[in-house]
Amino acid sequence: MKKILIIDDDQVVANACYNQLMAEGYQVEAAPDGEAGLNAMHSFKPDAIILDLMLPTMSGPDFIKQVRARAEFARIPIIVFSNTYLTDLIQNSWKAGANKFISKSNCSPDELVDTVLQAIGENNPVPPATPPVEVAPHKTPASSSDTDLIFRTGLRKNFIESQPATLATLRATLQSLIKADSEENRLQEIFDLYRRVHALAGNAGLAGLVTIAHMASALEALLKELHEKPKNINSSTLRTVAAGVDFLGFLFQHGPQPGDQELSAAKILVVDDEEISRRAIIYSLEKAQLQSLNVESAESAYLLLTESPFDLIFLDVDMPGMSGFELCTKLRALPAHKKTPVVFVTALNDFDNRASSTMAGGSDFIAKPFLFIELTVKALIYVLRGKLQPVK
Repeated sequence: MKKILIIDDDQVVANACYNQLMAEGYQVEAAPDGEAGLNAMHSFKPDAIILDLMLPTMSGPDFIKQVRARAEFARIPIIVFSNTYLTDLIQNSWKAGANKFISKSNCSPDELVDTVLQAIGENNPVPPATPPVEVAPHKTPASSSDTDLIFRTGLRKNFIESQPATLATLRATLQSLIKADSEENRLQEIFDLYRRVHALAGNAGLAGLVTIAHMASALEALLKELHEKPKNINSSTLRTVAAGVDFLGFLFQHGPQPGDQELSAAKILVVDDEEISRRAIIYSLEKAQLQSLNVESAESAYLLLTESPFDLIFLDVDMPGMSGFELCTKLRALPAHKKTPVVFVTALNDFDNRASSTMAGGSDFIAKPFLFIELTVKALIYVLRGKLQPVK
């Protein structure tokens, strides 16, 4: 009987993985953190490890380094089971010696078992020389067996029943963050909110609630970034966090969605005369597997808007010729774009420009320099909302 060690501090996720693997005939143990995992390895001697990257006291990459430093565990398969938006952490895990990566947001229990079987079945499970292509956050899970379906149905039922309490806790933590009167308290509230969203993302993924899992995963990554780099905590990032929590409430109200939303089909227009800024926005969108069309002038953008509808527009304000405010006013006169979401991305982050963006018909405002993941969260909110609640 093959032995599997699960290392995850989220009790719900750990129990779900534990029960599924036990049902498949594996011998399983679980540990809540890296230190407990290292201790368990000596007595349990697992054939494979399933590892969450975000653990208390010791990060996933640090745990992998310690495992690989021990001769008896140097070649044991390590399966990273975590958030696709934590790209730096994932890359560090590959470098440390992880063998496989699967996304919490779109992995069915059957797929988890298959991945474990493949890892154990490898004759020479050494870490790959280069990381494989990252799992797309919007990928629809493969079809599951009847057992997998029953298992997921139970998880989904429990998840849905707990949604009111979950949302109330998220909103209460958000309010505490907004009211925090010191940097120390603010960081603690961000960490608390991060941990709650982290658990939500994993639970929603296992339950097959893909849209909620993807949104929570992106928000989790933003909160992690803010906790690690407090200088990025400002009115813009806090507004985005609040919008993310509010949108999770919107997703809860819409209930389970049949399958995944096809994010890649969304049409996004990026308008900015600065090449570096355009590339930053495009990169941020690509983190969520969102494709975009980009132009450097308002005039070119307006021509495109007269010819084709778009689902979302990111628009700079200070451009030569026609300003972003002027373009927004003009596009609102086009039948196809009366209600298209327009997010202004600009260094002009003052009250007058905020007011002007609203008067021009803008939907939102994000200040340069922005965090990549902050813009990713903004984009997901508008694209997913548009798919679930089309503008009439």
